[in-house]
Amino acid sequence: MIFDTHAHYDDEQFNNDRDTLLQSMADNGVGTIVNASVTLRSCEQVARMAEDYPFMYAAVGVHPDNVGELDDESFARMKELFKRDKVIAVGEIGLDYYWDNVSHDIQKKWFIRQLALAREQNLPVLIHSREAAADTMDMIREYASGLKGIIHCYSYSREMALDYVNMGFHIGVGGVVTFKNARKLKETVEAIPLTSIVLETDCPYLAPEPYRGKRNNSAYISYIAAEIARLKRITCEEVIAQTEVNAKNLLLPDSPL
Repeated sequence: MIFDTHAHYDDEQFNNDRDTLLQSMADNGVGTIVNASVTLRSCEQVARMAEDYPFMYAAVGVHPDNVGELDDESFARMKELFKRDKVIAVGEIGLDYYWDNVSHDIQKKWFIRQLALAREQNLPVLIHSREAAADTMDMIREYASGLKGIIHCYSYSREMALDYVNMGFHIGVGGVVTFKNARKLKETVEAIPLTSIVLETDCPYLAPEPYRGKRNNSAYISYIAAEIARLKRITCEEVIAQTEVNAKNLLLPDSPL
């Protein structure tokens, strides 16, 4: 079944129909969802939602656009959430130089702190990197050696993707791969092994064609899988099956396959 490794179902865009939509996931072939936090407030929300839905798990971390909220006290409170069984990753963390909401130095400080948290908890990481290719790679080489995780919403070159794969990371592929102008991502998908790809939505954002511009949800991953299958010259069923194995091995290593 489909494994969505990165969603944001705590987002207010789902307020009117969240439960109905989530209850429909099994009928749409979706077996597992990882809900990732982006703010301090959402850390608690995603952890609580994981307890409400058997097929949902949580990644707890603070997005680079929001790390200005963090201090030692709030970081300690966030760490307490990792005592919950269904908190299985640290994320969404990283660097974002596109919006530049927070200084680069502050972003780097909390990226390092959250990578150290992942090492302490022995958990994988969900890495956000936008317009920060070189700094992200440098920091992962220096501070994430031996860690595993996903380079979320990958947008850089195929050569860099292969470097990440060689370091043991997976590449998160979402709706952008279906866009006609997504040449670099299509080349990346062609170049890297299927065993290093995981599927994601980033919903409610980045819906694939033919829903581009509309609210995204995990059921739309079938369109992403179909495009990967086309690029790889294999079946959609093979993509869904292998990426589910990849995601379970990374994020739920103790779960039966």
